[in-house]
Amino acid sequence: MDVSKSVPLSVAAERAIVIKSPEELAVMRRAGQIVAAILARLVKEVRPGLVTAELETITQEELKRQGALSSFKGYRGYPASLCVSINDEIVHGIPGPRVLKEGDIVALDMGTIVDGFQGDGATTVGVGKIGPRARRLIEVTQGALDAGIAAARGGAWLGDISAAIQEYVESRGFSIVREYVGHGIGRQMHEEPQVPNFGERGTGPRLRKGMALALEPMVNAGGWRTRVKEDRWTVVTADGSLSAHFEHTIAITDGEAEILTRL
Repeated sequence: MDVSKSVPLSVAAERAIVIKSPEELAVMRRAGQIVAAILARLVKEVRPGLVTAELETITQEELKRQGALSSFKGYRGYPASLCVSINDEIVHGIPGPRVLKEGDIVALDMGTIVDGFQGDGATTVGVGKIGPRARRLIEVTQGALDAGIAAARGGAWLGDISAAIQEYVESRGFSIVREYVGHGIGRQMHEEPQVPNFGERGTGPRLRKGMALALEPMVNAGGWRTRVKEDRWTVVTADGSLSAHFEHTIAITDGEAEILTRL
């Protein structure tokens, strides 16, 4: 989840990056695994005719069962534990009375707090049979997240992640959202640094072992511009095109990044 628009990373912000200890990352790993487990459960529930409020109920029940708190509910006034964003909705869709229909695509985004540390993840799935353009959009967005994770190695630059995501998306004929970004994560859901899904290689801070980042490409089938609906939360594509969203919380290591939100 991200509620901040992209801003340049200042020197002060770079100094504010928190390096996590192995013990802290172990707690974040538990938080991330709960995110992964709940998202996996929700994906199985997605079907035509499902009321999106039912997904919120399942999320709350699973959080209680797992002994975790919601990162989202109450955050800056957000009213739910889950974001459910459908079709042209990019992020921050609020679950409620809306009914999923055959051919929809739906992004599910949720976060947990375990012993004071956070995990954050998202996935996008089709509802029943979806069209080829929607299927390709989901595939490319997942691939963009994979490309960003592959670039997230100790000693590389933050801009290497951003560029890898942008290049992957744009070379396949889709656009990357520029107004909302990934973020550092730890005791707070949003920590420094911001992680744009576009940028130049060799820029930004160096990636250091112990950094924890939430990478979350948001990809549109049309243009990249956005607007916010009347509920003041739901972000949609300005041109009404489809959008998809994937997210993992990762930890920087000496080699390949560790994905914390994976079972």
